[in-house]
Amino acid sequence: MTDSEKRQMKQFEAKVRRLISLYKDMQKENSDLYTELERKEADIERLQAELRQSQSDYKNLKLAKMIQVSDDEHHDAKMRITKLVRDVNKCINMLSVES
Repeated sequence: MTDSEKRQMKQFEAKVRRLISLYKDMQKENSDLYTELERKEADIERLQAELRQSQSDYKNLKLAKMIQVSDDEHHDAKMRITKLVRDVNKCINMLSVES
């Protein structure tokens, strides 16, 4: 083997070592990216679950607000019912007197 061939062989070996090193670096980077992707997918699932729970809570809160009767409304309703009962009693009394 001549000096030129030896030099070319060493250059070839150096390039092969460099390619192997680059390949290992790419494998590590690829592995890191897959790990990050899995983490991001888990975050997305968690956030979607939180969103569904928040939407459900909001829906329930809206329903509770619609159903909730304030103290003033409760008092007004009680007064109206009392007045209706008095009116019905007056009507009954009038019918009793007429009979």
